[in-house]
Amino acid sequence: MDLKLKGRRALVTGSTAGIGFAIARTLAAEGVSVVVTGRTQARVDKALAELRAAVPDARFEGFAGDLAEPGPADDLTQEFPDIDILVNNLGMFEPRAFAGISDPQWQKMIETNFFSGLRLSRFYLPRMLERNWGRVLFISSESALDVPAEMIHYGVTKTMQLALARGMAKLCAGTAVTVNALMPGPTRSEGIIQFVADIARERGVDAATAEREFFTDTRPNSLLGRFASTEEIAAFCVYLASPLAAATNGATLRCDGGIINSIV
Repeated sequence: MDLKLKGRRALVTGSTAGIGFAIARTLAAEGVSVVVTGRTQARVDKALAELRAAVPDARFEGFAGDLAEPGPADDLTQEFPDIDILVNNLGMFEPRAFAGISDPQWQKMIETNFFSGLRLSRFYLPRMLERNWGRVLFISSESALDVPAEMIHYGVTKTMQLALARGMAKLCAGTAVTVNALMPGPTRSEGIIQFVADIARERGVDAATAEREFFTDTRPNSLLGRFASTEEIAAFCVYLASPLAAATNGATLRCDGGIINSIV
């Protein structure tokens, strides 16, 4: 299927690994020019080399900086002022007992998961509206609706993304600009692999056993019963970035493996 994205330019935050990397690669395969971002130049350079090898005919550009901070975000928008597709993927998670989450730890989670996307959206959305075409996508999580007790601060920031996306979408009424949020479930990314390894080490079991126990004990509602692949999440995201998804706006869309146990 031709998603009619050739010639567009996308910015994918947090795209040196995991879901963001898969989104960048899938967009590029559809003919999109992609700006890849990461916290360090070494990570960006490594990702660019891998992406160029995977999609040789595509155009990739890179930006290194911590987009949880306002300074690098300003630098990014000055270097790349014209973007058709903004994918706010940058995020972090950190299992931690609620009573032990300090103010600075809350602040770091909010700055990374919420303010990074807010700042870029505030810059790019008006420009998309001026051109009457654009896509803003927030990579949230099923944890936005089913806030995990083991990392409440993470879940709260993911809920914040849903509210921001819905409010922004109302500003796009009657235009060809859309704003949507995706809710992936547990996905086999770099962070999750380390998370499972840590659980396995703590329990004295192998990684495969730790993964099975995660779905039987921690996420028993999952209908998928496994970690989604980053490619599965990326395919959904790239469709939503396309003109074919023009009728989808202001939506919170699930790709959670059936963890959320409700009809609506």
